[in-house]
Amino acid sequence: MKKLISVITPAYNEEANLDELARRLTAVFDTEEGYDWEAIVVENGSVDSSYDRLVEINRRDPRFKIVQLARNFRMDGGITAGLECASGDAVVIMASDLQDPPELIHRFLRKWEEGYDVVYQIVTERKGTGPIRTMNSKLFYWVAGKLTDGRIPPNVSDFRLADRRVYESVRGMRERNRFVRGLFAWSGFRTTGIEHPREPRTGGVSGAHTFGVLSLAVKGIFAHSYVPLRLISIFGMVLSVLSVLALIALTASFFIWGVPFAGFGSIVCTVILMFGFLFTMLGILSEYIGLIYEEVKQRPNFIVRTTVGFAHDVAPAHDLDIASVVP
Repeated sequence: MKKLISVITPAYNEEANLDELARRLTAVFDTEEGYDWEAIVVENGSVDSSYDRLVEINRRDPRFKIVQLARNFRMDGGITAGLECASGDAVVIMASDLQDPPELIHRFLRKWEEGYDVVYQIVTERKGTGPIRTMNSKLFYWVAGKLTDGRIPPNVSDFRLADRRVYESVRGMRERNRFVRGLFAWSGFRTTGIEHPREPRTGGVSGAHTFGVLSLAVKGIFAHSYVPLRLISIFGMVLSVLSVLALIALTASFFIWGVPFAGFGSIVCTVILMFGFLFTMLGILSEYIGLIYEEVKQRPNFIVRTTVGFAHDVAPAHDLDIASVVP
């Protein structure tokens, strides 16, 4: 009996790319005849004709299935929805804008056949990306690697193949602030990477804007690291020690040399500096409190509006715990 591979790809306003995506994925499916295939395309609240294009693709090839979400739940919400619907012996997670080349799936499969549980793309070059976005990516991976003890490797994208044991472990994690890339890294298992440049978009406009990417990066780092909280304690202890030493030095200076000047300016500067540090630390605390607030509300990570091509409807919220269906 052939093993089933489920390809999960969220699509948000990708009407210009979906036909080409289907064509290239179909070529991969037909080449890899030793496997059965399904493509779960998560229509992530698009405002263009993406859903209509997907329905037409499903009519031509039933292997392409559709999960339409009630609104845009961002990339990680779309991936989570796809994982809930997957039933394959392995899943492939990829973007629908063709920056993740479907042809790389062949190499993923060969590594999986060698016994690796997770095979991911290591981005060697970001073609068609501006200098600000490239700098932001490098900065994020550097900070994330330092704060998570290297659990998030540099330049590793969401594009990956994951064995059933791995993706079932990840979808069993019910946290609301999901940074799926970090969850896969946290879960462990035997992993390897394949170096490949990230291709430019073939059509459409990217929805990954600087502030949105920055927000995702902050959430991903804070959701997988307590180091910023520890820095607050370390900074407080260091500052206390320095204050005691300064007090001793100033007292000795007063008895030996006296007070050379009133020192009003230095006092004001020091107070302003300390308030700057204080509000920075309060900002870090507020980010963690915000994450806790989201977890306590226990809202679903996605809401399904409709599905196309599945043998049965997606289970309601009380069965999946994080997915719900709008009739």
